[in-house]
Parts: sequence; structure tokens; C-alpha cells
Amino acid sequence: MGYASKLGRASISSRNPRAAAICDRCGFVYNHVRLQWQFDYAGAGLINKRILVCNPCNDVPQNQARAIVVPADPVPIQNPRIQDYVAASTDDVVISAPTVYDPTTGIPIPSTTTIVLEDGVTQVTTQVLGKPNGLAQGAIMPLINNVSYDVVLNPLSVSSFGTSTITVTFSSPHGLATNDQIAVEGLSNNLANGFYSVTVTSAIAFTYQVNAAVPASGLLQGTTLMVTGLAGLPYNYAQIPLTGV
Repeated sequence: MGYASKLGRASISSRNPRAAAICDRCGFVYNHVRLQWQFDYAGAGLINKRILVCNPCNDVPQNQARAIVVPADPVPIQNPRIQDYVAASTDDVVISAPTVYDPTTGIPIPSTTTIVLEDGVTQVTTQVLGKPNGLAQGAIMPLINNVSYDVVLNPLSVSSFGTSTITVTFSSPHGLATNDQIAVEGLSNNLANGFYSVTVTSAIAFTYQVNAAVPASGLLQGTTLMVTGLAGLPYNYAQIPLTGV
């Protein structure tokens, strides 16, 4: 009568006896000589994982487990000639535009604006005329590097005092630092709307500079929306260049 072999997939021969063994992975019985060591990547090369497996169970080493060996840096050349990016990107320039006169005093308004750079140096930059392009309050990214932006600020008052300096006060600490940015819309005078870098004067007040003197008045109204922002700046600048309507 027939019977099931207990040696599974092993071949038994009285003329050529070979030991049987169990695959460490699937548990089937094979001839020991048919089992192979399982290798896999660890570090920069292969290691023996010390398990004997049959051919179907023998996995191809996983390349994602292989360490990336970074080659040595190239040898520097002698007497290099590289671009002077700082000198090429930072300059004192002015724009050519009709002379603008103050409507009250008749004094010419310079067509350049000085701005403080990250290293504390005052730089002359081109004064942009007209409403800036590419800055929209609704397009502010709400989260950058775990810092929240587009956070609504609730000022107690926004005043100009007849100058180009806008003073914003709060009933509680605003939490901003000098050169932080805000986006303002809905003030009663459009000259004070836009994107600006602030100068903190106290825990509950800061100021920002606009393009022209704004008649003395309270600018805050029911439609005002002031939020924190983060606009990209020109090379090496710490403040948003003065722009506006």
C-alpha cells in the first residue's frame, strides 16, 4: 500500500545517501546540500544572517538596506576664479522716473529708499512705484517650519499722525519682533495697506513705514484684516522694500 513520505522534498538514495534538513524559513524538508545561507545588506556590504533556506525562500538582498558610501570630495584646483556673488547681487541703484513732489510742501521726494540689511548695513534700493505684484494676503502659507503664519492680529488702534510711520497698538502683547512681517488690508486709507516689516516699540505696539505720508486719522475700521506673513526678500535684505499704491 502507498504511504506519504515524511521526508518531504528530500531525495533519499541508498547508493548516494545525503542528509535531510528543514528550511529555516518555510519548514519544508530538503536535502541539506540544497539549503543555502541567507545573505542581506548591512552597512556597505553583505552579511550572513546565519539561516539556511531552500531556493524558493532565498531572498535577493535588499538594496535599500545598503549604506550609501559617499565618495571623497574632489581635489580643489589651484588659483580658482569664482563669481563674487555678494558684489554682483548688492548694489546702489536708482530708477529713472519723473520727479515726485510732496503735495503740501512742494519738496521733491527722492526716488530711492534706504533699507537695513541683515548685517546691519544701510543699503540704497530701488524705490518701486505702484502697487507691488505677487503679494496677496490670501496666499500666505499658514505653516512654515513649524511656525504658524496668517495669524490674525487684533489691533486696538492704527494711526498715522500725518506721517509715513503707521503706529499699531494692542490691548495685549502682540508677540512680534522687529523685522517680522505683516499683511494689512481694509484700512480706511489704502496707502497704509500692503505687506510690511514692523519695528517693535513695546510689547503692545509696533510701527511700520509706508511709501508716503498718510493724513492724520484713525485708520482702523470694521473691514480691517491684519495678519502675520512671510514674504520672500531680495538677496541679503532683512526688511520688505517700501512699496504701495
